Amino acid sequence: MATVKDFSVEEKLTAVLALQKIDSKIDEIRTMKGELPMEVKDLEDEIEGLQTRITNIDAEINSINTFIEQKTNGKKEAQALIKKYEKQQDNVKNNREFEAINKEIEMQELEVRLNEKHIKDATFELRDRTNVQIKTQEKIKEVEEALKVKRVELEKISAETEIEEKALAEKSDEARSKVDPRLLTAYQRIRKSYRNGLAVVPIHRDSCGGCFNVIPPQRQSEIRQHKKIIVCEHCGRILVDSDMNDKVSIKKA
Repeated sequence: MATVKDFSVEEKLTAVLALQKIDSKIDEIRTMKGELPMEVKDLEDEIEGLQTRITNIDAEINSINTFIEQKTNGKKEAQALIKKYEKQQDNVKNNREFEAINKEIEMQELEVRLNEKHIKDATFELRDRTNVQIKTQEKIKEVEEALKVKRVELEKISAETEIEEKALAEKSDEARSKVDPRLLTAYQRIRKSYRNGLAVVPIHRDSCGGCFNVIPPQRQSEIRQHKKIIVCEHCGRILVDSDMNDKVSIKKA
């Protein structure tokens, strides 16, 4: 039986291409799953932020209510003093006392009007904060519904892909063992260099399937001959011809 070192270039390319296709499928599953946990986390963070806003609004509403209560009491106190001073006016002995009491009444009347203005302004502010509170509570319900849907979706995908991902991981280990060690080292290094994990790519429309730079005709001819491993001079990815790419597929378990 031939060892890895006895493999032809074509066999080495076929092995590493098979590994790439398996790993790409695993990447696809993990990407699909990876977006949902982030979406779930974003929704959870949004709910937490909205709940913090509700807490702050509650504190503001309590503060406004306390303010209104204080101003209402201040108005009552001023009205009580007005009645007191009006009774004192009936017992004044001279104009000086009458004028002094009258001035106190005017001051308390001003205090009543000032408190009424504060109460009116605070009531408008209270109405505004209450509306914001209601809208925020409605938003929380809306986000909670979206979160519920995303959690169900994530659980469903996780359940559906768990078996497939495990089977693909086993296939990847098996395929990895069939790749030339030096080629495997290069493959792993290139995969880490690109976010999409593509280290082995086919030629599409006379261009590299990774960076899309044009591959000269002479270079394409060499790639089709499978006599040596050729990498893209622009991105460093391992190149294979479209025929080989079409022939290599992932076998179902």
